[in-house]
Amino acid sequence: MEYVKSKKYDTEELQSMIMGPNPVKLCEELLIGNQIPENAVVCDLGSGSGLTSVFLAKEYGFVVYAADLWSDPVENRRFFDRMGLDRSRIIPIKADATDLPFEKEFFDAVVSTDSYNYFGRDERYLDDKLLPFVKPGGYICIAIPGMKKDCHDALPPELLLSWTPEQLEYMHDLSYWTALVKKCVGAELVCAKEMESNSEVWADWLKQDNEYAVGDRKSMEAGGGKYLNFISIVLRKK
Repeated sequence: MEYVKSKKYDTEELQSMIMGPNPVKLCEELLIGNQIPENAVVCDLGSGSGLTSVFLAKEYGFVVYAADLWSDPVENRRFFDRMGLDRSRIIPIKADATDLPFEKEFFDAVVSTDSYNYFGRDERYLDDKLLPFVKPGGYICIAIPGMKKDCHDALPPELLLSWTPEQLEYMHDLSYWTALVKKCVGAELVCAKEMESNSEVWADWLKQDNEYAVGDRKSMEAGGGKYLNFISIVLRKK
């Protein structure tokens, strides 16, 4: 696909901040045709360095809470200031996705790019830990790395060049995720599908020089990408 909005974020400085396959491009594809209105209050759940939070605030006009357990809110605030964003429009916060520190029904929507698979595999997570903070009718939009077909019983050697079986346990196929989110009582599944984003977002990541990108090159250069995909899931709270 053509990443019209993401082109603005293809600078060397901003790309050096990505923490995996290009999350800005994933976010753009995830939000194609989205029904979240401008000025909606949105949680960027698992926001990392805050690049997707900037993207959501600048390109869609959302008021964004950049929530992440491992990033430093002070550093993210400096980044947001450098990007020229009003402090009332983007708020960094340290938050555990399983114990969110917000008022109930605070958000119009939650967007999670390349992180939900780490904390959302418990079938009760949506109903018990996330939906209480979303307004009725609000959306949950998720983009996660996955497998074209689950192969945990016989992991391809190409994948094991970069990742352990324990790390690969976070990645599953579309049928796994569809069955999981359908167990949610409080939200209806709008769509779940394989994304077009795969080779291009991986290419953006693999050209980075940090140790994690360098480590991932082993599997991808050996052809491991043929087993992998990205999956988008959109739900709407009842």
